[in-house]
Amino acid sequence: MTGRGVGRRIGAISAVVALGIGGTLTAAGAASAAPAKAAVSTAAVQASGVDYSTWQADVQAVIDQATPYVAQRTANPAGQKLAMVFDIDNTTLETDFHPWYALPTPALQPSLQLARFAKSRGVSVFFVTARPGIIAAETKWNLKTVGYPVDGLYVRSLPDLFDEVSAYKTTQRAEIESRGYTIIANIGNNTSDLVGGHAERTFKLPDYNGQLS
Repeated sequence: MTGRGVGRRIGAISAVVALGIGGTLTAAGAASAAPAKAAVSTAAVQASGVDYSTWQADVQAVIDQATPYVAQRTANPAGQKLAMVFDIDNTTLETDFHPWYALPTPALQPSLQLARFAKSRGVSVFFVTARPGIIAAETKWNLKTVGYPVDGLYVRSLPDLFDEVSAYKTTQRAEIESRGYTIIANIGNNTSDLVGGHAERTFKLPDYNGQLS
């Protein structure tokens, strides 16, 4: 997720808090503030210039490459602690295609199926996002509510906000490795999600030259 996208998302959640839901947007507050299922926002599709159904098909094409790789890689883990790392916005959640107030943000279904498949194969599932720590609890709640296994969530602390997103994400993957994990795949929709190493394979979902955050 780019800095531009982070700013939009923080501003949106801050607006919900300002409406009087409380100092922190709780799971109960989010559920009462928005419908359980959010419809695809036509305005969002037009604003981004990206067609929703085309995006879904393009994402599925990448996940169709990642799934057999995970199956093969997990067939003989040889005692290794295996992990996968996912970005969040427009990688695991359909952030740009739904109104900011309609929480929870729906899962990007191909990514959800991959995460669940990996978990069923004994792989730990981690999320490394450029979102700040102030919305960590809401983010984790959203991921779990829409069905993701969450073995770890990495968000930016205040000092991290001054780092390049790519450098911050690389550091977090290195930290996961320091816990004894082998990261077999890193999935994101932006180059900054994927550069820097610390993963055996990377899979890039479409961002259409930055049209998706």
